[in-house]
Amino acid sequence: MASSDSTPRFDHVVVAMFENRSFDNLLGYLYGPGERPEFEGVVGRNLSNPIPPYALGAERGSVPVHPSEIMDSPDPDPGEEHPHTNTQLFGTVVPESNRFVRAAKMGPPFNAPSDPATEPTMAGFVTDYINAFRTEMGRLPRYEEYAQIMSCHTPAELPVLSTLARQFACFDHWFCEVPTQTFANRSFFHAASSSGLVLNEPFASFPVHNDAETIFERIEKAGLRWRVYFDPNQLVSITGLIHARRLAPYFATHFHSHEDFHQDAAQGTLPEYSFIEPSLIPPHNDMHPPFTARLQKILSFLPRPSAIAGGESLLAHVYESVRRSSSPNGSNWKNTLLLITFDEHGGTYDHVPPPRVPPPDPAAPAGQMGFRFDRSGVRIPTIAVSAWVDPGQLIHTHYRSTSVIRTLRERWPLGPPLTGRDAVAADIGPALTRSVPRPVSEWPTFHVPPPPRRAGVIDAFLRPLPALGRDLFSAALAHEDAKAGVAPHPDLRRISHWRARRHVARLRHARFPQATRPPDP
Repeated sequence: MASSDSTPRFDHVVVAMFENRSFDNLLGYLYGPGERPEFEGVVGRNLSNPIPPYALGAERGSVPVHPSEIMDSPDPDPGEEHPHTNTQLFGTVVPESNRFVRAAKMGPPFNAPSDPATEPTMAGFVTDYINAFRTEMGRLPRYEEYAQIMSCHTPAELPVLSTLARQFACFDHWFCEVPTQTFANRSFFHAASSSGLVLNEPFASFPVHNDAETIFERIEKAGLRWRVYFDPNQLVSITGLIHARRLAPYFATHFHSHEDFHQDAAQGTLPEYSFIEPSLIPPHNDMHPPFTARLQKILSFLPRPSAIAGGESLLAHVYESVRRSSSPNGSNWKNTLLLITFDEHGGTYDHVPPPRVPPPDPAAPAGQMGFRFDRSGVRIPTIAVSAWVDPGQLIHTHYRSTSVIRTLRERWPLGPPLTGRDAVAADIGPALTRSVPRPVSEWPTFHVPPPPRRAGVIDAFLRPLPALGRDLFSAALAHEDAKAGVAPHPDLRRISHWRARRHVARLRHARFPQATRPPDP
C-alpha cells in the first residue's frame, strides 16, 4: 500500500462489536491523575448521581463514581430500553406510574422530558437502577447494591481492551445511535435506521418488519465481499435476524463462524468488510453485564464464566489474528483497519451528554414510543487498531456508530447515504494520520487464553435464558414463523437455555450452514 496522503490507509475493515457498556464504565479510568488531562474519562472529575428520597440510604445524598470491586458488575443488569435511558439521561420518571414496572408496560411520554430541547443532565442513573432493581428483584436495593451503577472498571480488570486503547487510537466522543437497547442500535450500525423501531419487543418486529436497506447490500452490489462471523455457541446470527427481510438470501453464503475468521485472516482472504459478533448467550464473551442476581442462591454451586473475561479472550484472539496476518497480496496487518466498539451503553453510567442528531428521515412519522430519532444514544468505548495510527492517539471529534457506514462509502463506490444519519456522520479515514505504517514489531502482543468452556449440563438444564437470550430466541422463532408458518410459542420466561438451544440448533442447520461446526466441548 502506498503512503501518500491521497491513498486510503486500509483495504479491509474488521468490526468487533461487544455488548452494553458505556465509555466511562470500561475506559473511564484508562489514564491516571495528570497523565492525559485532555482525556474525557472520570479521573480528576467530581462525578456523582443523586439518591432519590425513597431509596434505602437516601441520607447519603449521592453516589460518587468509584472503581469497581468485582469483575462482573452491575448485577442485576440495568434497564436499557428507551424509557430507562430517558430516566438515566434526564432524571425524569413521567408518569409516576412508570417507576416500578417493566419498560414494555410503561406509558407515554415514556419518561421523556416535556420540553424536547431539554439537555441531558446524566444524573438519573442511580434513580433508574433503583427502580429497575425493585422491578426485577421485588425489593428496594441496599446502598452497596445500587452504588454498583456508578462503579467503573479499571485497566487491571480489562488488560486487553485497555492496552489497545492506550496503544492505538481511542475515540472518547463516540456515541451509539439510539438512546435504547440492542436491536435498534445494531440495526442503525448497518442501515442508519431501525424502521421506526425502538424496543427489542415485540420480538417479531425486527425479523419481520425491519426493511431498511443495509450497507451489506451496497457492498454486494458494488462487487465487493462481506462476511458476518458469529460465535458457534450462539447458533444463529443476531445481525442476520435483525435484518432478516434484507439479508435472508445471504444466510447460507455470507454468515460464518469465528473459526472461519481466524482462518481467513491467516490466509490473507478477509473480505473488504468483516463483522464479528460475540456470543450473547452463555457462555458469554460479549462483555454484557450479568443476569445472575435472581439466580445466585439457586445456582451458587455452578461456575459462571465472566462475560468480561470471555470478551477479553475473544478480543485478544481477533486482534492477534489481525496482527499476525502477513499475506503479501491479500489482507494483512498493514492494510486492515480493526474497529472495536459496542452496540449501546446497556444502562451503565456515563457522564458526557449525548448530542442531538438528525433523524434518518425528517419527513417520517414518529416511531415506536413516539420517538423521533433526533437524539443520539450514550457514549460507548471505541478503538481503532491500525498501522496508520500513533500509539496513545486520542480522538475528541464527535463520532457515532453510523461513522462506519460513512467510512465504507468514502473508501469504496457504495452510492449515496443510506439515510440522513450516516450522511452527516464523521469519516474514520482522517483519523489514520501516520505518513508511514507503524511496524508490526512495535505492536503489543497478548498471551491468548483459551475461550471459556460451555456451560455444564446441570447449568444448561437449570438456567433460564437471560433477557437478551430471550430476545434472540424470540427473534429466531419469529423469523421461522414468517418463513415456514410454523413455530412453537414457549413460555419465554421459563424456557431453559438447554431447550432453547435444542430448537435453535435446527434453525442454524437450515439457515446458516456455513456456521454449523459444533461448539468446542
